[in-house]
Amino acid sequence: MHDRKIVIVTGASSGIGRAVTLECVRKGFAVIAVSRDRADLERVAAEAQEDGGTCVPIVLDVTAPDAPSRIAAPAQTRFGRVDVVVHCAGAATSGLLLDQSDDEIDGQWKLHVAAPLRITRALFPMLRESHGQIFFIGSGLRRVPVPYYGAYCAAKAAVETLAQQLRRELLRTGVAVTFVDPGSVRTNFARNAGIPAYGPSWVPVKPEVVARAIVRAIEKRPWRVLAVPWHTLGAILGEWFPGMTDRSLPPCHPERSSHSDAERTQSKDADLIEAPTCHPERSSLSDAERTESKDDMLGPSFESALEPVSRRMERVKLPQSFLAELLRQGEDVHLGDAAMRWAGMPNKNERAALAEALDALTAGGFLERTGEESWRVLRSAGERSTA
Repeated sequence: MHDRKIVIVTGASSGIGRAVTLECVRKGFAVIAVSRDRADLERVAAEAQEDGGTCVPIVLDVTAPDAPSRIAAPAQTRFGRVDVVVHCAGAATSGLLLDQSDDEIDGQWKLHVAAPLRITRALFPMLRESHGQIFFIGSGLRRVPVPYYGAYCAAKAAVETLAQQLRRELLRTGVAVTFVDPGSVRTNFARNAGIPAYGPSWVPVKPEVVARAIVRAIEKRPWRVLAVPWHTLGAILGEWFPGMTDRSLPPCHPERSSHSDAERTQSKDADLIEAPTCHPERSSLSDAERTESKDDMLGPSFESALEPVSRRMERVKLPQSFLAELLRQGEDVHLGDAAMRWAGMPNKNERAALAEALDALTAGGFLERTGEESWRVLRSAGERSTA
């Protein structure tokens, strides 16, 4: 009865998470697949079931307060056990570290560190009973942080420490803890973060390479998995020779293009990133921000509030006039409703762009955030704050 392992995979709708889910199914494991992306997750579950496997999809955000209980409950009621947990959910918010908002910094910590720990805590009684295994996914960016990935690099460094700490604390419980260095992986990770890719296109490997390394480690239970050893070696060299690494990276333009917490997609970690347009002669503040003009004392205008995301809006054809129409003082704005009004059936990129624009208007004092995907309108597009 217990020959078939029960595996929980978060971030299972795309990237490494999707590849791990399908590889586990091919090995005859039953998988509980978790993601916030319903459509993609259902496609993964359907593909797994077409192959005759067992895949139970659970649609939720792993950072939600009730996520641990909503994952543990079906595992207990349907299978009565958990053998393996693979924490694949992850995404980055783009932007320089000092430009990232409190929500963006907190969001990276919650997604990559706090959520996996909370979920593991809820599943631990079953893992201890089965002498199970926990996988944490790192990133080469923890060794060689690069500009424009803000809090992501720091959060991924914390994931490695978390895995080491938990491994030592659980040594005598029979539960194995494995840290995975995935190397550079060909996924939509960089694109979802809103950064164009740099580096040779032949470097990244397919997610299936990492997935096979993880599934092999379920049998051997090592404390560390180097999915692509030569990628790890390259990152170590970059860490050992920081001067050389610094010279190889372009100086970064401080222009901000961060995603909101609401639009963090659970794509898997890839270290194939894009180089932003760089202008080293500019400081981290724009000329408008440095000038204490009368306009600054009145607060930013509608147009200047949207300036940090103007190029992003142009790429997705999001007109300022649509945003101006949303700003009806005292009314509420909901991301999903607004996206449907603008794009009909919006894709992830369009939702992310709209969320960025709403966050920019929040920073400009036009909106006040009232929930994960909701805002209250404080003033119309033509008004200026006198606060």
